[in-house]
Amino acid sequence: MEVNIYKNKNVLVTGGTGLIGIPLVEKLIKLGAYVRVVSLDDGSRCPEGAEFFNLDLTEFSNCMKVCERQDYIFQLVGVKGSPAMCAQKPASFYYPTISFNTNMLEAARRSGVKKYLYTSSIGVYAPAEVFHEDDVWSTFPSPHDRFAGWAKRMGELQIEAYKIQYQWNDLYIVRPANVFGPWDNFDDQNAMVIPSLIKRIVAGESPLVCWGDGTPIRDFIFSEDVASDMIAIMQSSETRPINLGSGVGVTIKEIAENLASLYSKNLEIIWDVTKPKGDQKRLMETKRAKDLGLTTRTPLREGLKKTLEWYQQNINIANNRYNPFHD
Repeated sequence: MEVNIYKNKNVLVTGGTGLIGIPLVEKLIKLGAYVRVVSLDDGSRCPEGAEFFNLDLTEFSNCMKVCERQDYIFQLVGVKGSPAMCAQKPASFYYPTISFNTNMLEAARRSGVKKYLYTSSIGVYAPAEVFHEDDVWSTFPSPHDRFAGWAKRMGELQIEAYKIQYQWNDLYIVRPANVFGPWDNFDDQNAMVIPSLIKRIVAGESPLVCWGDGTPIRDFIFSEDVASDMIAIMQSSETRPINLGSGVGVTIKEIAENLASLYSKNLEIIWDVTKPKGDQKRLMETKRAKDLGLTTRTPLREGLKKTLEWYQQNINIANNRYNPFHD
C-alpha cells in the first residue's frame, strides 16, 4: 500500500462488530483513522479505540446522525443467514437490506462524504461455472438467493444512479465470496456452512451428519483478507464492482473433512443425500482483484484452524449473537 489515505480521517464502518467489520476496524485504527462503528450490538464486540453507536439504520434520521463529519464510509451492515432462513423469512432479509442501503448512501451524499464502499454479495450472481463481474445485469440471482440477491443488486444500482446524477465517482462495490473467520455467526438457524460445522463438531455431534452429498464447490475467503482488500480498494481508482475471493474452488466435503481432522481424526461424517445441497458450483473470477495486486493471503486450512480455535476460546460470545431482523 503506497499511500495511507486514512491517517487522521473520520471513517465510519457500519456493521463494524461483525465478521468482516471487526478486523476492518482494527486495521483502520492501526492506520491512524478515527473510526466510528454503528451496529445493533451492545458494543461489547466493538474494537478498542473506536467510537460506538447503537442505532437502527433502517431509520433515515439515524443514518444522518452517524454520517455527520465523516470522510469515508465502509457500508458493511447487512443481514446474514443460511439459505434455509432466507427461504423461510425472506422479508427479514429484503426489507432491512433495502433500507440500510438506500438510507446510508443518501445520508452519506447529503453529509458530503468523500468516499463510500458498498459491500454487495456473491448472492447477486446467477448460477454459473464462474462468476464474472460484468455478467450480473444480464442474468437473475439464483433461486436460492432470490430475495437477498435482488436486495443487494438494488444497492449496486443505487451506486450507479448516484454516479450518474451527482458525479460522485468515489463509490466502490465489492462482492465477497463465502467469507469465514472469527466473529462469524454461529447461530443454529442462521449459520453458514463453516460456522455451522464448527459449532456441531465442538458440541460433540458424532457421527457428523451433513446435508447433500458434499460435492458442491464453493469459493471461501478469510475475513481478515476481505478487510485488507477493502482498505486497498478504497485507495484505488477502480470503481467497477470487484469480486473478492480465492478464485479456487473447494468442495463442501473437503471443508467438513478438514474441520473434522483439525478437531478429531476419528470423527465420522455421514452425508444425507435426501437433503438439498444448493447450487453445484459458485466460484469467483478474481482477475480484476489480482490486477490491483489483491491475492488471497490466508490458506484455507490455516483460516479454518484459526476460526475453530477462536470458537473454542469464545464459545459463549459466539453462541450469543443477537440479530433482531430474524425475530
